[in-house]
Amino acid sequence: MIQSIKRSLIFALILCSPFLVFSQGTSKKEDPKNWHQLDKAETGYYGISLDKAYDFVKGKKSKTVVVAVIDSGIDTLHEDLKPILWTNPKEIPGNGIDDDHNGYVDDIHGWNFIGGKDGRNVKEDSYEGARVYHKLKAKYGDVVPDPSSVKPEDRAEVEMYRKAKEKVEGNPDATGGVDIVFLKRIATTLHKSDSILQGSMAVKSYTGKELDDYAATLPEVVKARSTLLGLMKANNSLDQTNKDFLDGLDQYVTGEERKEEAKTTAPKDYRGEIVKDDETNINDRYYGNNDIMAGTPFHGTHCSGIIAAVRNNGKGVDGIADNVRIMMIRAVPDGDEHDKDIANAIRYAVDNGAQIISMSFGKDFSPQKSWVDDAVKYADTKGVLLVHAAGNDNKNIDSVDNFPNPVYIKMKGRADNFITVGASGDSTNGGVTANFSNYGKNEVDVFAPGVKIYSSVPGGNTYGYASGTSMACPVVAGIAAFLLEYYPDLSAKQLKYVIEKSAVPVTDKVKLPGSEEKVNLSDISKSGGLVNAYQAAKLAATIKGDRYKKPAPVIKPKSKMVTHKKG
Repeated sequence: MIQSIKRSLIFALILCSPFLVFSQGTSKKEDPKNWHQLDKAETGYYGISLDKAYDFVKGKKSKTVVVAVIDSGIDTLHEDLKPILWTNPKEIPGNGIDDDHNGYVDDIHGWNFIGGKDGRNVKEDSYEGARVYHKLKAKYGDVVPDPSSVKPEDRAEVEMYRKAKEKVEGNPDATGGVDIVFLKRIATTLHKSDSILQGSMAVKSYTGKELDDYAATLPEVVKARSTLLGLMKANNSLDQTNKDFLDGLDQYVTGEERKEEAKTTAPKDYRGEIVKDDETNINDRYYGNNDIMAGTPFHGTHCSGIIAAVRNNGKGVDGIADNVRIMMIRAVPDGDEHDKDIANAIRYAVDNGAQIISMSFGKDFSPQKSWVDDAVKYADTKGVLLVHAAGNDNKNIDSVDNFPNPVYIKMKGRADNFITVGASGDSTNGGVTANFSNYGKNEVDVFAPGVKIYSSVPGGNTYGYASGTSMACPVVAGIAAFLLEYYPDLSAKQLKYVIEKSAVPVTDKVKLPGSEEKVNLSDISKSGGLVNAYQAAKLAATIKGDRYKKPAPVIKPKSKMVTHKKG
């Protein structure tokens, strides 16, 4: 599932605001749109010191770096992204032929693993927990078997069924939960407010800023403005249009409806009906289509802009890295991604020259994790760095699952070409740690800016804010790409080392995400620091690179290994 703070914030605000009326007090001073790139010593903002990093490498020649973004899609016509799209040099556009013989026809800028050969594309999908629950319920029945009563090789599956059953059915002793009827009523109220505002403002489309500037006089318009504007402000969405904002709310409500339905009904096979591959066969790899926009490109467009939007062109935003080509691989629907698609997306990226892979998605279950593990190991043999978002549930992922992760299930050890990123903010926008971010002393390597990040959004020349570890992940991918541009001999392992070792320690205590408790950042992340491009560049300059050393061969175990349980 795409990691985005929008839905969780909307839900929290709905729960806390039963009357949906917000005050119209004076808003605080706006933070700079590029706050995440600024230097703390010079500006006070907890950014990545990007200008100082570029000053440090001034005079050095950069090499082009290919960054694969596995996501929902990208606006290939966006003014700040079109010039930096990866283009397959061996493929002739639009001729319907697999010119480079890689198994993918007309893969000009990447590939779409959740598309059909007939041109249709998967937009929404079910949740992995529901898929696992109904599959294993059909196998084991309503009662989860005692692990001692099944074959040793089935015990991991039985444990997965227990977790899925608890996830889908819910804990009967727990209080609270999602009231679908109430959510739908809230959504109806917001759409009604939007309709009133469209009539009063005499426009179909308006941004949150335009709504903020609008002087309403009639009581019902005042109330409608207060209702919608308050929620847009709280969600840092003033740059979004009314349509985009409400579409996000509708997607959240639809997702919650699907979760509720999953308690009694097996989920629809959204993917299978369109893709038509053999999902049980990881070797059936040549499926999908070349439509990497596919009507759902907001998330991937925003992440790509953070990494590499054209710098210093006087338009929109400046990405972090200045000599990057973005390879878009569409594998993430509105719902949970499938392990097969992620494994094949990683392999496609590696085989087609990506040196860094940015992965802003995640889920609670991974029934075919071994396929993803094999792809991660394959990336490791080719020197490719993977950067992954930690997730937005303010949970400790040392003890709860967030997939994919670097822990191998079929052999001891973990991937050392894999960085997991939590989201940081600033004292002006909620604190150093983002309230929504997952954390973990063992499983979250670093924190990076992920609150109110301004970047490209679909529309050709449109920009807006988004928050989440989804945004923190491409910040780190962008820093990794910047380092590899100017220090091209660094291996994936060295890049990981440099980024983590150069992270700036936070000496003051920070909020434990999701609470008011104060902790050390080193208590909730491995490095105990915030990523910093300048410090990373200085460290990189001292390291002798070994990217071009021949990698050690992958040795397959002679006997079956014991499954490694996370946490």
